[in-house]
Amino acid sequence: MSTHALRVTDPVEALVVEQALALVRELKHTCQSAPHGHVLAHAELVALERGRELTRQALEAVLNQQAQAAEKKGRRDAPVPVRAPATTKARRSGR
Repeated sequence: MSTHALRVTDPVEALVVEQALALVRELKHTCQSAPHGHVLAHAELVALERGRELTRQALEAVLNQQAQAAEKKGRRDAPVPVRAPATTKARRSGR
């Protein structure tokens, strides 16, 4: 068995790599402990449930990282168009 060195560039990548390894280890455990004839069904359930969760967490982490970077930079100044004040077209009640 060969080992590979991975180079992660930030905490988000490290989190996703750790979660992916945990998923693979859980799949291995599921396959080893599943009853004969049910390995694929059990493994598919774990892959779907945990895979979706891994994807959701990765997306959340990336979006949070992007939002934090944008907050550090601040917002760009830009002109905002101004409209005339709105007028209502409804009639007033008989007060």
